[in-house]
Amino acid sequence: MTTQQANLVNYEEMSNQGPAVLLIHGLFGDLDNLKGLARDLVDDYRVIVMDCRNHGDSFHSDSMSYAAMANDVIQLLDHLELNEVHLVGHSMGGKLAMEVALTAPKRVASLVVADVAPVAYDARHHHILDALQGLDLSTVKQRKDADQQLAKAIDTAGVRQFLLKNLKRVDDGYVWRLNLDVLNRCYPEIAGAVREGQYPGPVLFIKGGDSDYLTREHQSAVTARFSQTDIKIIEGTGHWLHAEKPRIFNRLVKSFLEQHSRT
Repeated sequence: MTTQQANLVNYEEMSNQGPAVLLIHGLFGDLDNLKGLARDLVDDYRVIVMDCRNHGDSFHSDSMSYAAMANDVIQLLDHLELNEVHLVGHSMGGKLAMEVALTAPKRVASLVVADVAPVAYDARHHHILDALQGLDLSTVKQRKDADQQLAKAIDTAGVRQFLLKNLKRVDDGYVWRLNLDVLNRCYPEIAGAVREGQYPGPVLFIKGGDSDYLTREHQSAVTARFSQTDIKIIEGTGHWLHAEKPRIFNRLVKSFLEQHSRT
């Protein structure tokens, strides 16, 4: 059941028994992004997926700071009456998961971070934001119209398909579920580093072998915050490792959770 309340992020509980696991999507995504992993976990875990603020069916807000988004997660845990949860996050969701663990370490049983470091990155998504904001929705009568417009700026069909999941049909046209204006204005915060601090629990970093989001240069930033880390590399994958090689990604996450779960 998908649930939405004022000032509470939209979420879906996919199962309600076993240790709790919360899955957090990346920029431009929604709670569907990690459902392949969720389906692999539902027999053994209480699995929750969520839409980050300004994404999916969650509320819109003028802020995209990791501190504010971490508070969203903690509010969700309180709402679900969860004292402790395992967190799995990809990209922006991985940064958010790290922020939560550093903000409220006693609430996080373990942490899986998919292909991102706790550091600030150079702007990598402005061309996507420009393309989305430049799309003339008044001329879009069906999704292929939007796809044709986006194709002028974004070559990869799979990327366009992913982005166009954010179009919502209303009456005889379409609107964005994403709060594009705020994502654009707050992009420096999204690309920025997570807070300093220490999380003493177990952390698994999973890196795409062909991705440059997590490199040796980031090691000091990782070890300054996390004392109990492991890293796995999925060769032949880029930043979207969970979509490119889901069976390997899911197996790594399940193995880690089994190792660190307490029923």
